[in-house]
Amino acid sequence: MSTPVTNRLLTTEEDARQAEGVLQQIVGPQGVLSAGHHNHEMTPLPREIGVLLQQVLQAVARGSTVTVTAIPAEVTTVTAAAMVGVSRPTLMRMIRDGELPAHKVGTHTRLASADVTAFIEARRARQRAAFDELRSILDD
Repeated sequence: MSTPVTNRLLTTEEDARQAEGVLQQIVGPQGVLSAGHHNHEMTPLPREIGVLLQQVLQAVARGSTVTVTAIPAEVTTVTAAAMVGVSRPTLMRMIRDGELPAHKVGTHTRLASADVTAFIEARRARQRAAFDELRSILDD
């Protein structure tokens, strides 16, 4: 079972200038990123790749530290608990209660990274909705 691989890029002022220059060269109409080929023809990148690259370049242009983590398709309960921000026993309760799907590999419990990420995103959406509701109540 592989664990997440993290790479950290500490940017310099020169990196920031270069990233800004690259952004100006590759952002096309409607903010779509395009890449040039050997024949100098600009081809739009797939949306998800374009968004990812644009976020990285914008962070570098601001002089921020960029951390990229590659998460395997399947994770252990320890890794999933860290991703969710709960203890492993709490994660195991969530699995038992059906909040998170998991499967057994021999005697070990494994989770699909996509399921863990979807759970995190759904939880954030619920938190935002609750916060917005609270704010609307306080504004009245």
